[in-house]
Amino acid sequence: MAARGLGLLTSLPLRARRSQVQRPLCRLLSCPGTVAAAVGREEQSSGRAETGSEDRTPKKRFSEVQKERREQAQRTVLIHCPNKISEKKFLKYLSQHGSINNHFFYESFGLYAVVEFSQKESVASLQNVTRTPSLGTEAAIPFRSRYFNLKLKTPLNQTSEQSSIRCRNQSSPSSKKLFELLCCAESVDDQLNTLLREFELTEENTKLRYLTCSLIEDVAAAYFPDCTVRPFGSSVNSFGKLGCDLDMFLDLDEIEKFSTHKVSGNFLMEFQVKNVPSERIATQKILSVVGECLDHFGPGCVGVQKILNARCPLVRFSHQASGFQCDLTTNNRIALKSSELLYMYGALDSRVRALVFSIRCWARAHSLTSSIPGAWITNFSLTVMVIFFLQRRSPPILPTLDYLKTLADAEDKCIIEGHNCTFVRDFNRIKPSGNSETLELLLKEFFEYFGNFAFNKNSINIRQGREQNKPESSPLHIQNPFETSLNISKNVSQSQLQKFVDLARESAWILHQEDKDRLSPSNNQPWGLAALLLPSVANSMSLAKKKKKPASERIKNLLESIKSESTENSTATNG
Repeated sequence: MAARGLGLLTSLPLRARRSQVQRPLCRLLSCPGTVAAAVGREEQSSGRAETGSEDRTPKKRFSEVQKERREQAQRTVLIHCPNKISEKKFLKYLSQHGSINNHFFYESFGLYAVVEFSQKESVASLQNVTRTPSLGTEAAIPFRSRYFNLKLKTPLNQTSEQSSIRCRNQSSPSSKKLFELLCCAESVDDQLNTLLREFELTEENTKLRYLTCSLIEDVAAAYFPDCTVRPFGSSVNSFGKLGCDLDMFLDLDEIEKFSTHKVSGNFLMEFQVKNVPSERIATQKILSVVGECLDHFGPGCVGVQKILNARCPLVRFSHQASGFQCDLTTNNRIALKSSELLYMYGALDSRVRALVFSIRCWARAHSLTSSIPGAWITNFSLTVMVIFFLQRRSPPILPTLDYLKTLADAEDKCIIEGHNCTFVRDFNRIKPSGNSETLELLLKEFFEYFGNFAFNKNSINIRQGREQNKPESSPLHIQNPFETSLNISKNVSQSQLQKFVDLARESAWILHQEDKDRLSPSNNQPWGLAALLLPSVANSMSLAKKKKKPASERIKNLLESIKSESTENSTATNG
């Protein structure tokens, strides 16, 4: 018997009119004591080892994580719930179809529940008792998905049961809140780790991203059975922040793997297929069809754009239920391999992610990066720059890609479109770094290193971990780790690069002054990382250039500090 007050479960209707693309502020609702909450606390407590310490927790391979997450998503459903609902009765109602591993609630244009069953059969059981809604004047397209709409037969009279559902913010903190947290930290190292905790993807947000990919896979599978939709980029490489876009690619290579088997006798069976002049045209046709399916049949997919003439054709849309802005490509296996490489680098040392998140936040605060395509430095370029810098430390904190290649075995061998993408995937074969430098020192040294880097003649290369002569005249040259003939920062203009260099020098000077003065941190006065995020740091430089002052304010302060320091030294000597 269904729990009292529940029972009208319907597939989410598809309506003829198009909804406006909106990106909501998502809030997570999670109850204490649930599996999801416990996992979230466990995830947040992990990866926070002291600087330089070795994390003894066994690290899973990227492929293992992807496989587990995908299997979780296939057993998971997304349900749009009434605003007033009894969580206890809700779970009792769903448990008729099988045991529930975990669940959580979040808000995005209404209340949603993500429920993971123990078995995939439970999802099919739930679908079998779900009806297609009646919309009156509008017509519903009967598409069976794992995205449901729950209605109450009778309104709940008791609202006291709402107290068990607690609200937790699922978005990045405001600038004001971030400054408060940073100013209250005990050290610069603590500031960087605090920023990481506030911006990194939560366990629930990660699950929602894999579920969204799985829901899109259900739509694509109508044309391409056994296809796979995989997330890549920031969603899986451990460097994604709350609110980042969801990049996914339609993997059709898996279909070919199913058909590769030993053939006995003199017969070879092949599918009858349509032929097109090139692989690019095939990609455009496939994405065009999938884009049409998402637009017409994909529940919650709005604002679908087919951008097929780009260098990498894609379908862009907003998944309204999850709040994610999505980009779908096809067979983008090198991008997934790059995600795996960054995942490995982020897991090798606890300082890597903290430094990358802080540098990215610093760049965003000074408009060095932008969500709009243009002449700005990208987050991917900044991440590679941090990795390169950590390879240059003595001793190195991160190994070079060529060294990781030497540790690889036959199982790790990977050639994609003629590019050698081989590197070791077993963490146990990589020796931990003996470098114990603090995050504070690394942050300061990063700004000093790139504030004095010879960008006019050298390029950045994480395969070899050393500077190389630039093969082209682009202001900033960062070699693509796998497609080595490509420059991942070719879009960056000279003015944007100079702005980065000026800000890096300014930031290094600020940290140097604080290190020399050793002032006690004030609860209200920005210091350390917080001081670097102030807009006035960048504005003072541009203002000085416009007014053409003989010397900038920072040089005057530096001269005064040197003068006062020499006076103190002479006084001490006389004494």
